[in-house]
Amino acid sequence: MEKGTATPVYLRLRKYVKLQAGRAVRLEDIARILAEPEYEEELKTLVLERPDYHEGNLLVVDMLQVIECIHKRFPGLRIELLGEPHVLIEMVADEKKPSRSLFILVWLLLFFGAALTIMNFHADVSMPQVQIRIVEMLTGKRDDHPYLFQGAYSIGIGLGMIIFFNHMFKKKWNEEPSPLEVEMYLYQENLNQYVIAEEYEKKRRAEASQDRKETGP
Repeated sequence: MEKGTATPVYLRLRKYVKLQAGRAVRLEDIARILAEPEYEEELKTLVLERPDYHEGNLLVVDMLQVIECIHKRFPGLRIELLGEPHVLIEMVADEKKPSRSLFILVWLLLFFGAALTIMNFHADVSMPQVQIRIVEMLTGKRDDHPYLFQGAYSIGIGLGMIIFFNHMFKKKWNEEPSPLEVEMYLYQENLNQYVIAEEYEKKRRAEASQDRKETGP
């Protein structure tokens, strides 16, 4: 490297990370780092924040804060940032083992709720009459209780839902995301953007309040 040239450090901030509540936020937790070997290990353990429990479980660290912390420790480095301008950090407590009784209760609520929804929909569109008519058209005989056709139809609904959501318990048929996963991803993205905007607004108000205190009345 030429004399007088600042040593480059390349950082790629992550979008969203989860960290153990109460622990300090280090650079390696929120970013991928590419630097000279003599700097890389120290940069990984560089502490950016020590979150206070009372400040909430969400924290936003932006690239300016990262650059400031690095330059305080290594003034001669040149920071090259790639990707996201900020990272959202969620401080999570120890996960508790899920309650089996609560799981069964939720499962039953969802099962019977979905069943009632399907039955009410079928009642609204007169599905039993349609099925009777279909069986009559196929067999030439009228059957007011086409149980065989209704059973096959019910199994078809279940298989169709499995194929549509691309899941069978924890098994996926292929790598393509299901519509539910896509919607959950979009919801999480919108939620993250909202939280980031709120955190920036809190910082702006705190800085404005600090400036008023320093300047006085």
